[in-house]
Amino acid sequence: MAVELSTSINIKEPRWDQSSFEGRARHFFTVTDPRNILLSDEQLESAHKIITDYKKGVVSPGLSEDELWRAKYIFDSAFHPDTGEKMILIGRMSAQVPMNMTITGCMMTFYKTTPAVVMWQWINQSFNAIVNYTNRSGDAPLTVSQLGTAYVSATTGAVATALGLNALTKHVSPLFGRFVPFAAVAAANCINIPLMRQRELKHGIPITDENDNRLGESTQAAQQAISQVVVSRILMASPGMAIPPFLMNHLEKKAFLRKFPWMSAPIQVGLVGFCLVFATPLCCALFPQKSSMSVSRLEPELQEKIRASHPGVERVFFNKGL
Repeated sequence: MAVELSTSINIKEPRWDQSSFEGRARHFFTVTDPRNILLSDEQLESAHKIITDYKKGVVSPGLSEDELWRAKYIFDSAFHPDTGEKMILIGRMSAQVPMNMTITGCMMTFYKTTPAVVMWQWINQSFNAIVNYTNRSGDAPLTVSQLGTAYVSATTGAVATALGLNALTKHVSPLFGRFVPFAAVAAANCINIPLMRQRELKHGIPITDENDNRLGESTQAAQQAISQVVVSRILMASPGMAIPPFLMNHLEKKAFLRKFPWMSAPIQVGLVGFCLVFATPLCCALFPQKSSMSVSRLEPELQEKIRASHPGVERVFFNKGL
């Protein structure tokens, strides 16, 4: 007779140890798995029922631990953690690789003319806006004004960077021109992410002790969190935007691409996709999702408050976001 699954499994936390890079990498390989976007509505609703029932202490008959964790990751990939609403398909983490490989591949193929640069940088920033809106915090929702400001600023910054560098690289090796899209994306990330999270920079993000007891809100923690996200986003784009230019510069001199120049875009998209399959989860895993910092690095007034109410606390923890 099968033993019923225990209801004490903590599905609020990832399955693997998040204190090690390996554990975080395994977690994000599962979260960003592109196969999740192929799941049907019936499969998503089934996972939703399994998880909501389990949280209430109800275990589906015959459910194994592996099936529970699979349902948890399907649930997390499609439903917003705060609102519980089903997220826009292309805004989900599982859509990052197929969407980014297509957009990035085209940005790196069509980078020589002004209309092409403007169009593909605009498409890229439009996609980023959808991702940022889809994965917004339910506790601190983005206003339409904030979303619009970040969208316009990032798009303008990316296009200006790309066009400026294109002008500078006209008289140097064509290889340098292939890196212009990467510079534009890096510049856009430095603009887009802080603007999207400007509320956190102004008012702080929630900080807790190691037992998840809320201690207050810190702008210093917000600065560290956003800096880590900017670094990981830029590094995430690096392999897919740094390796293919060398390969394409070599391949385009060969007879095959001279005979079939239309194959340049599909090859570039494929190369970028291969890089992103590994770069996306590995760069998400660079920093712990639950980051920490010493109490001594917090704002002076917050330090005093914590030392008065929780004298034994030396480190605080916070969700850095993605």
